[in-house]
Amino acid sequence: MELMDNKVIVDINKPYALSRFSENFTSTFRDIYTEDYGQIIILCIGSDRSTGDCLGPLVGYKLRLIKYKGVSVYGTLDEPVHAKNLEEKIGYIYKHYEKPFIIAIDASLGDVNSIGCITISTGPLKPGAGVYKNLPSIGDMHITGTVNMGGFMEFLILQNTRLNLVMKMADTISNGIHYGLWKVLLDSKIDGM
Repeated sequence: MELMDNKVIVDINKPYALSRFSENFTSTFRDIYTEDYGQIIILCIGSDRSTGDCLGPLVGYKLRLIKYKGVSVYGTLDEPVHAKNLEEKIGYIYKHYEKPFIIAIDASLGDVNSIGCITISTGPLKPGAGVYKNLPSIGDMHITGTVNMGGFMEFLILQNTRLNLVMKMADTISNGIHYGLWKVLLDSKIDGM
């Protein structure tokens, strides 16, 4: 785990990656989520048509059965949120939820040393930046998983990313979010929030 510029980086290849991710997700979420927000929206961005870009839909698929009151998941394998429908989905969320707290999740490309690293950060996510797409920024906090290296033929790199790595990251992110939300929402009920 490494802390850099208001973001936490967890390497899934290191021991205790799940507990480190979960602890850091929970503390970041706790720090910025307040009772001023309404529904919690987990917005998982990506396409099921590309191994490297399916991190978001896999996380959404794993979290789709989450049954916490006040938590909704968008972007699954069945109904992915991707470049072609992202603006429409953002509009839908802001139309149907008052003051939503959005956790955006997406795959990213980086340098060779960051492959397998998950980043938890506050503020909006800029989806599609790794493949030079101009998409709207979204999120009150975001999570990215570096699935492969960028800088050259990004679309081909995403197509040739190992599914094993993406699945490990999706498991870590979904399990960590599930535990973190349970912990924070349970504590808020006890505290009377």
